[in-house]
Amino acid sequence: MNIEDYRAYCLALSPFVEEKFPFRAFRSASDVLVFYIHKHMFAFLDCNDFRVVTLKCQPERIADLKERCPYIGNPYNESAKYWIGVDVTQAPDRVVKLLTLNSFLIVRDKYAKR
Repeated sequence: MNIEDYRAYCLALSPFVEEKFPFRAFRSASDVLVFYIHKHMFAFLDCNDFRVVTLKCQPERIADLKERCPYIGNPYNESAKYWIGVDVTQAPDRVVKLLTLNSFLIVRDKYAKR
């Protein structure tokens, strides 16, 4: 999956998904693209190095996913208790989309009622 296909997928999840570059003030993170639903992050990636997407995940699923899937590891700059890093150069596109949808639903459902 390339970065434009991934971006299109995230934006197609809901008309309320927003994309931003919130870390422009930090040189090492200025090109980090973040996808939001209800003003909360559900996915982010480095536009200049599209190898890993960081996604929310249910804490009880993380250890099993890491054990079964060599392309799932620790997140970039987030809590490993709630986030995973997915190597998009190794993971099947179908899996990347499913894990992204899962992340989106976690955040959407948590913050929709607020």
